[in-house]
Amino acid sequence: MSVVSISKTEAVIDQVWSGLKHEARDYTAKEPALTSVLYASILDQKTFCRALAHHLAEKLATPDLAALMLRKTFMEIFREQIGDAAGIVESAAKDLVAVRERDPACNSYLQCFLYFKGFLALQTYRVAHALWKQNRHLLAYHLQSRSSELFGVDINPAAKFGNGIMLDHATGLVVGETSVIGDGCSILHGVTLGGTGKDSEDRHPKIGKNVLIGAGAKILGNITVGESARIASGSVVLKNVPAHCTFAGVPAIAVGGPCCENPAAQMDQTLD
Repeated sequence: MSVVSISKTEAVIDQVWSGLKHEARDYTAKEPALTSVLYASILDQKTFCRALAHHLAEKLATPDLAALMLRKTFMEIFREQIGDAAGIVESAAKDLVAVRERDPACNSYLQCFLYFKGFLALQTYRVAHALWKQNRHLLAYHLQSRSSELFGVDINPAAKFGNGIMLDHATGLVVGETSVIGDGCSILHGVTLGGTGKDSEDRHPKIGKNVLIGAGAKILGNITVGESARIASGSVVLKNVPAHCTFAGVPAIAVGGPCCENPAAQMDQTLD
């Protein structure tokens, strides 16, 4: 890997970690009732990597699988990906930045890191996916099940997500096994990336970069949604969607061209 790539990786992690610590210190004065939470989750942690492992483990723990064991497992996974430009820790940092920039209800990195279930479900998936690639399938499925129970989000651990993703609200999101989601996408609640029929091969959608998928949209089958496309809320998409195109309806059809260069960042869901 080049020095430039490593520098960029460190920069985004440092940006997020510095912001989280600053916000946590600020809130210990504003909201003393949360002081112990903020110290345990952020201020007592040495790095963003450790903070992420701790917070996910505390959320996902059960009486049969303690937070200590989960934290150990998560740290092992994170360490194995140090220096990898697509590593989980960098992806988490980019996801935090995406939510902070795109969601008007998000007022801080801290708010998203601690409480936004779309972010937490996505980071749980990222660990499950790493376990899946190590053929630790049962533990990966365990995390998928816990994420579904806790956050109302069901992402198959074999699916593939890029970086800088926002899962807005996220409740009811279902992502099938052979789905692929590109960098920079914004996906709202109630979305299904599903298959059709009983074929066990490649059967789920492939979503390009910077795509905006509105609430309740259903995208079914091994079809492609092109880069910077928009899928309107409540649509049922059964055929390929060209890049920079808006699809709407049941079944969905093309209703317009580009609304902007990056609809996932703009979050404009109106149809002209």
